[in-house]
Amino acid sequence: MRSAHLSRPIRSVPAPVAARAADPVLLVAHGSRDPRAAAATRALVRAVRAARPGVPVSASWLDHTAPGPTEALRALAVAGQHRAVLVPLLLTAAYHRRVDVPAAVAAVRAAEPGFAVRVTDVLGPVGAEVDPALLAALRRRLVEADPGRFDALVLAAAGTRDARARGSVGRVAAALGRELEVPVRVSYASAAPPAVGAAVARLRAQGARRIVVSAYFLAPGLFHDAVTAAARDAGAAAVSAPLTDAPELAGLVLRRVDALRTGPDRRGNPAPAVPLAAAARIDAA
Repeated sequence: MRSAHLSRPIRSVPAPVAARAADPVLLVAHGSRDPRAAAATRALVRAVRAARPGVPVSASWLDHTAPGPTEALRALAVAGQHRAVLVPLLLTAAYHRRVDVPAAVAAVRAAEPGFAVRVTDVLGPVGAEVDPALLAALRRRLVEADPGRFDALVLAAAGTRDARARGSVGRVAAALGRELEVPVRVSYASAAPPAVGAAVARLRAQGARRIVVSAYFLAPGLFHDAVTAAARDAGAAAVSAPLTDAPELAGLVLRRVDALRTGPDRRGNPAPAVPLAAAARIDAA
């Protein structure tokens, strides 16, 4: 296989010329009782600010941590802002993107009718596209886990009952497997099989000898802890850390913001996206 490699760190992501006077950007995370999750979101806020100085960036959470997105958006309106861009820190467009985020935006629009809110795509695949920055962030975390050479990979995600969302996870796994030239299986920490231990066992039964797990999580918490323990029990050589504030992830946040400004046919992506084409080497069943 080809060894995983890092892309160059994203030091600064220039805004489109027409967007120099930037609207405030509000990142909206899932939320967790684990304080490490909120700390990871705040770290990403700092990374986004560093990648594009001068853009006001703040954080909110759908659950467990304050402020919520409605509260944070209303605070911007009270402070005299007229517009904001909301970025869902989600890896799939499942329930939270389809229900919770629109509900929060509707609430602020009702309370502040003169305040405009635009919502970006999630950070995971958009339709048929897997953004190269997302793959680069996953590769970075794999290299940091120091796995050395490996002959198979498990992409471990949180899990969802939404079949379309699971399909998007499969597209990420397929794209990552193509880049690293290894067979890949998907696993889920909840809501859907297989669990990470079963995925590792299946790859081992198919002849893999050194298997690593790529954590498809934005922040640490219960799910990542459980995946790490189960993967090690199953004999995985390494488990990567969550994406947290990877520079490529900060760049992806800004590319999602820029896509709103450049229009549907000019998404602001400096690199081509990975196509949907199914990879023969992934088995997510």
